[in-house]
Order: sequence, then structure tokens, then C-alpha cells
Amino acid sequence: MSVFLSFLWVALGILLLLIFNLKYKMHNILALLLVALIVGLLEGMDIGKIASTIEAGVGSTMGSLALIVALGAIIGKLMTESGASQRIASTIIDKFGIKYLQWALVLIGIIFGMAMFYEVAFLIAAPLVISIAKEAKIPYMKLIIPTVTGATMGHSLFPPQPGPMALVSAFNVDVGQVYIFGAIVIIPSVICAGIILPKLLKGLDKMPLADILKAPKKFTEEEMPRFGTSLLVPLIPAIIMVIASIVKFFTSENSTPYKLVSFFGSAEVSMTIALLVGMYFFGIKRGMNGHTIQTHMSKAISEVANVILVIAAGGAFKQVIIDSGVGNNIVKVMEHSSLSPLILAWILTVIIRLMTGQGAVSAITVAGIMQPMISSFSVSPVLMLLAIACGSNTITLMYDGGFLLFQQTLGISMKDTFKTWGLLELVNSVVGLIVCLLLSLVI
Repeated sequence: MSVFLSFLWVALGILLLLIFNLKYKMHNILALLLVALIVGLLEGMDIGKIASTIEAGVGSTMGSLALIVALGAIIGKLMTESGASQRIASTIIDKFGIKYLQWALVLIGIIFGMAMFYEVAFLIAAPLVISIAKEAKIPYMKLIIPTVTGATMGHSLFPPQPGPMALVSAFNVDVGQVYIFGAIVIIPSVICAGIILPKLLKGLDKMPLADILKAPKKFTEEEMPRFGTSLLVPLIPAIIMVIASIVKFFTSENSTPYKLVSFFGSAEVSMTIALLVGMYFFGIKRGMNGHTIQTHMSKAISEVANVILVIAAGGAFKQVIIDSGVGNNIVKVMEHSSLSPLILAWILTVIIRLMTGQGAVSAITVAGIMQPMISSFSVSPVLMLLAIACGSNTITLMYDGGFLLFQQTLGISMKDTFKTWGLLELVNSVVGLIVCLLLSLVI
């Protein structure tokens, strides 16, 4: 099959995915599975192997993500129900003061984005930010933008969130490196989108605000866990993984320290440790009994079940792309092109994100396309991961969940949503790519 036809069938599959989602309101799981079947047939795959390819794609994605996503959701739920989220927000804001309020909110956004799903982070943070804006007599949108900037970047770049974890699995990247280089990428991105952008945008003080946000439960000082505990528990996986990455760098693969940090530094084990610590400090120590903790855990898992299955279906589409040889065809084309593989990966991810409205799905799909390039072009796997992650966190259209949550919750117009949400996401994404390209000059 020609390279052109190979590209054409994948493009057709993405177009069909868009039609299934938008015109026929088909559930993402069914739409992704149908598109995987169709693209597999059009790419000329053996009809007897398409089903096993889809099964392998779903299995590999679920195997690396399901447990981690569920554990992360539970930790986020316990943080919300114990008052830990409120403690983090109120303490950081008190320490930074009004003068550096935007910096404080960027930091809160990053922590919340790493610790819980973006939608949950937004719905927890937004009422708090709006109440702070009223008290400080600052236009609320000037504070919402920094918070959302931090939350979307934290959610898109760092494990244990589903998108970056899927990329870690696809490129077999050391998670500690993702945190280390991700920190380098995220700092200029959030400064440009969260601090500088609100100063440049005009009319933020005139944007209306819908009165539909529910005020979060106000915990008393005695009810909330301490700040150090509230901050440390959700960051336990990151801390363990970074330490493991550093130890691995200075030890041999056969040494006992290397094996120990490999065990404790795995996403599953470090997340389990964080959950056990969280159950004690956010649950038992706050007066929750076993039944209450179990109820919160069950509710958290039920809330993310759909997310897990959609990502698994995205894994099926990714596997079809890999097994059909589309990635190898792109490598052949790129051999005669001066375009950086990082830029190509970013562009492809942006296109799929725009067309499907699914950040994690776009990341997983492009991972399948770009895998052959890692060895063929000596591209750093961690930079490829971060470039794709930045592409998955880009400007979106009105059928994207994040776009609609932002627009409907705040009650602003579509035009104002593109002006705020759209621009902050675009700046985040582009600056992140530029940093990845600069890093590629030295690693």
C-alpha cells in the first residue's frame, strides 16, 4: 500500500470519529472501536488479526492505566472530602498575599491538576477563586486564567494522570524523567499563559459571571488536615518516582538499590503507598470510619469508569495504527524532510485533539504513530512524550468537555471562551513545544 493511501485511511478514520461523535452523538467507546475496525480493514490488515490487535490495544492500555487512574481518583476524592484541598488553597494564598495572588493560583492549579481529574480540580477551585476575587476586588477572570492554566498543564504533563501515563507506557519512559523535564517545560508555559496573558487581554473586567457555581463546603480549622500533610500525600508518587530516577542513574541494574527503587518507584506501588497514607490522614484521622472511606472510594471509581474505558478504546485505535505500519510509513516520509519529529508529533496531536475533543485519546493515537521515530531519528523519548502532552493540551472547540465546562460554569459567551480558555490553552501548548525543541538541542 502506498504511503499516501496509508495516511488517507488514518485521516478518514479520524474524520469518521468526528462524525460519529458530533453528528450521531455516538458514545466515544463505540466510535473508537468502530473506527479501529474500519481503519484496520482499509489499511489491508489480515481480517483474522484485527480483532486480536484491538484486544491487544485495549489490554495493554487498561493494564497500564486502569489501576493508576482509579487510585488517583480515590486520592483526589479523599482530599476533597477531608478538606485537604481547601487547606492547600487557603494556606498558599495566605502565604503569597494579594500581590502575588496569580502566582499562588498557578501553583494551586498545578497541584490540583496533578492530584485529580481536571474537571474535578476546576469545580473545586473555581468557587474558591471567585470568592477570593470578590474579596480582593479583582476581576474574577484574571484569577481564573492562572488557576486553569496550572490545572490543565499539571493534568496533561504529569503522571499519574491518564494521558501522560499512557505516553509513559507507550514510549517506555522513566517516570522520574517526566517529572524532572516536565518541570522545566511547565514553568515558562504557565508564566506566559497564566501570568502574562491576563495582563494583555482586554475586557476581562467586563465579562459576566453566572450564579450557578455551588460554594464548596467550608471546613473549620479543626476539621482540616495540616498543610504539610495535605500537600505531601498527593505528591508522594512524584517524590518517590523522582528519587527512584536519581538512584537508578547512579547505580547498576543488577544492584539491590536499583531493584528496590524500581519496585517502590513504579506508578502502581507509589500510588498505593500514597493511597494508604491518604486513607489514614484524610480518612481515619479525620474521624471517618471504614464504611465512609469505602463509600468515597466506590464513588470515586464509578466517576472515572467511563474515562478508563474511553482511553482503553483509544488504545485499540492506537494499536491498529501501530500494527498496520502507518508509523513506519511516516518514518519513510520524514527521512526526506527537515521537519523535527517533535513538531510533527505536536501538530498531529493538535489536529486530533481539535477533531475529537479528547486530549488523552489524541495523545495515545499519536503515540502509536510516532513510536517508530524514537529509534529511527534518535529522538529523546521523554521529549517526544512532553511534545505530545503539550499538543494534547491545546486550543479546543465547542464540543470539547473542558471548553464546555469552562463556558457553561462561568456563563460567558462562546467568543469570550475562545478569548480566555482558547488562548490560554494555545499559549500553554505552543510555549511547551518551544521549550521541548530547545531541550532537544542539549539532550
